[in-house]
Amino acid sequence: MSVRQAQSSHCTNTAHSHRLGIRNVFSLNAYAVLDLQPGVPDSDIKKVYRTKSLLIHPDKTPNPNAPDAFDRLKKAQTVLLDEKLRAKLDEDIADARMLLMRDKKLTADDEETRSPEFLKEWREKTAWVIRDNELRRQRQMKAQMREEGRQQKKDEEEAADRKRKRDHEQAWEKSRDTRINSWRDYQQGKKPDPEGGKKKKKKVKALG
Repeated sequence: MSVRQAQSSHCTNTAHSHRLGIRNVFSLNAYAVLDLQPGVPDSDIKKVYRTKSLLIHPDKTPNPNAPDAFDRLKKAQTVLLDEKLRAKLDEDIADARMLLMRDKKLTADDEETRSPEFLKEWREKTAWVIRDNELRRQRQMKAQMREEGRQQKKDEEEAADRKRKRDHEQAWEKSRDTRINSWRDYQQGKKPDPEGGKKKKKKVKALG
């Protein structure tokens, strides 16, 4: 094997390992996708993204998993470069550490909190917290949509009721003159003319 072939093989294996690494981590943890730690500056995020994206870009490799891996990588960078999204993720990670320490009855000064085992469990707890918060958010959205649906139905019913009242008032107003004239005729002792005021023509009897 030539030096060039060896280098090519090494690059291929490196890209493959990066693809596997990205697809094996929890996709909602942007730090894990980019293999970064909380607190890194934006410049490092961009640098790592650029390096990894060149290795796994779908145009650079025929691997069928490349598009999915590249999409995860792009989303991870988007999250970490968004101030609000990154702050939310940092909060989830901090919550996971606090919960794990509480479960293990540890304090921040305990040496165990810096052990590889603790860090591994921390990552797992972080995934659990993120999933739990995401499920809660989805339930809240569904509940909100149901509530909005009920409110919309109520608004539509109220609007229909107002329309019925308006139509009734308009019909009542239109018949006002008729009602007034009928009342006047009643007071004057007039009977309603079924012929609408038209006089009948008398028949002329033939002579003889």
